[in-house]
Amino acid sequence: MTAKAAIELRDVSVRLGGRVVLQDIDLSIPQLRVALVGRNGSGKSTLGRVMKGLIRPDSGQVSVHGLDPAARSFEALSVAGYLFQNSDHQILCPSVLEEISFGLRENGWSRAEAETESLELMKCHGIGDWDARAVASLSEGQRRLVCLLAILVMTPRALILDEPFTGLDIPTHRRLETFIAELPQQVVTISHEPDALWQYDRVIWLEEGCLKADGTPEQVLPGFLDAMQSAAEGRGAW
Repeated sequence: MTAKAAIELRDVSVRLGGRVVLQDIDLSIPQLRVALVGRNGSGKSTLGRVMKGLIRPDSGQVSVHGLDPAARSFEALSVAGYLFQNSDHQILCPSVLEEISFGLRENGWSRAEAETESLELMKCHGIGDWDARAVASLSEGQRRLVCLLAILVMTPRALILDEPFTGLDIPTHRRLETFIAELPQQVVTISHEPDALWQYDRVIWLEEGCLKADGTPEQVLPGFLDAMQSAAEGRGAW
């Protein structure tokens, strides 16, 4: 844990479609591995997108490693990376090398410089020979790796991962889990799979856009699991 929070939200509220999605969220997050949990519609993905700068709050302030993630500068845009749950929502280019180098080219790098940097990163992760491969030909696990490398080439200081393991088979899930665990960046994982979160530093539980609980996995997950079991048995609200 660092002395100063890497991600800070002060009185953040968000309305979407006339509905309050986040209300008065106040968080200081210095930990390296943090999970956001909650039932569908609790505001997890919205909170992640606020941290990335994809959504500007209607009120309140957001800081990620000292920067406003919604500001229109290279440093602000790249301070946090966001992995979408569905890779189709992230992939923009036909080939692997084009996809991974896209962000650098959009931020003023020459094509040659961006591709050289991207190829070096690809080689480090064992896919240096994927440069001309069509992204459409890849498995979902391979596509998520490409999406992650397209984020990492921008050298973000924080990563927000939205349900990164959904739909993956067990071997691919474990490979991706190991890959993420070894990253040096601060990682915020949005998840509905509590079993994967016991090793995290902190778990934040959202309920109807508000903070329900916040603490270590041991402090938060038992209550969350009990609430989800109650809901499954018809003892809680939908």
